[in-house]
Amino acid sequence: MIPLIPSVEFDAALVRKLNQMGPRYTSYPTADRFSGDFGTEQYRTAVTRLDGLGERAPFSLYVHIPFCESLCYYCGCNKIITQDKTKSAEYLSYLSREMRLQAALLGERRKVDQLHFGGGTPTYLSDAQMDGLLGQLRAYFDFAPDEEGEFSIEVDPRTVTPQRIARLRRQGFNRISLGIQDFDPAVQKAVNRIQSYAQTMEVLKAARTSGFRSISVDLIYGLPLQSAESFGPTLDKVVAARPDRIAVYNYAHMPQLFKAQRLIKADELPDPEAKLAMLGLCIERLTAAGYVYIGMDHFALPEDDLARSQREGKLQRNFQGYSTHADAPMVALGVSAISAVGNSYSQNEKVLSAYYERLDAGQLPIARGITLNDDDVLRRTVIGRLMCDFDLAYKDLALPPGVAPEDYFAEDLARLAPLEEEGLLSRDGGGIKVKMRGRLMIRNICMAFDNYLNAPKQEGPQPARYSRTI
Repeated sequence: MIPLIPSVEFDAALVRKLNQMGPRYTSYPTADRFSGDFGTEQYRTAVTRLDGLGERAPFSLYVHIPFCESLCYYCGCNKIITQDKTKSAEYLSYLSREMRLQAALLGERRKVDQLHFGGGTPTYLSDAQMDGLLGQLRAYFDFAPDEEGEFSIEVDPRTVTPQRIARLRRQGFNRISLGIQDFDPAVQKAVNRIQSYAQTMEVLKAARTSGFRSISVDLIYGLPLQSAESFGPTLDKVVAARPDRIAVYNYAHMPQLFKAQRLIKADELPDPEAKLAMLGLCIERLTAAGYVYIGMDHFALPEDDLARSQREGKLQRNFQGYSTHADAPMVALGVSAISAVGNSYSQNEKVLSAYYERLDAGQLPIARGITLNDDDVLRRTVIGRLMCDFDLAYKDLALPPGVAPEDYFAEDLARLAPLEEEGLLSRDGGGIKVKMRGRLMIRNICMAFDNYLNAPKQEGPQPARYSRTI
């Protein structure tokens, strides 16, 4: 048994004082910095540069399935609400075309040790469709053995039976993520997601019985009609079920960006103090139950691979959140999906018709992206290590020859000074250590190193790009 040690400190007054808008840093530079000037040729160049990693260097594969049968009002994902199953058949035919183009471009570099199906609702696909899609993926790519690879899928418990869960395990998935959000019936009705506790537990138990190596659940606080009192029973039920990982997301109400959120009644949303109370409750209940605070919204049991990787300094972060394999190149398939290959990010067309049109023309459906310069790569390392380890050692940075870190990051360190005075971190000649008090505010700390965020602002009102850091 791994001994329980403190993993985060909650200070309500500090959160009140420092809470602000900021990126989640699933990438650096962040996706809002991607440009339409980046296209297929730039992506080809990035793939070619992978040769330096070795011909059989493994990579991660992400597959986006955008369909859902019903609309959850809080959702900000790229999704298509439909009960017309012919649409998924058409989509799979185009996904096959993209797969073929990517496999041809990658050549012999097709060993996959991480696979993630996201959405939408990946289990919108039928058993037969999933069989066909996975068969095609295995024909084009060389997957690591089950005991070595990490093959995960996001599941809406309302759409599956225990038999379907067992089938997913036989199909090769060994990690599963279940959306819960909140068990409170009034909250469920307010966000149009009716999902019983019994139904959810049946699916979770089936995942455990079927031999999934890791079971994760997603919760959201800050939804309409929620309070610390109403959310407590949901936390108790989840803790009792003992999933390996728990993600507790802060709902960001941004109806100007996400049309579905306009269906939420703003006057039913909890105020900032109520949200703060819910956050404190989540941290108190989960850490008392033995979960380790990994970072951002994520908690894991001490024996889980995420917690182990963090202890060993091997934790990574990508567009799916924290990962044990995210340092590998990631090739993404499907509408709106984002690849991270070498020193580049590239995003597919976000609109289904545009995605189809590009593939009809025999082209990869890349709409935008960015090629990182040397400074971007360096800052990506800084932000990644802080987000994952809460610790940055200057000796691990590839700084320009003869340049001291204190000189290179002089402006960034000056921006950190007020946070150091608040007791969030400590600095010395060897690097930066984030204290327990600062872990909740890690986005604020990383923002000090964001060259794009700290560039001179244009005149006039700025668009609301980000959610609050807490």
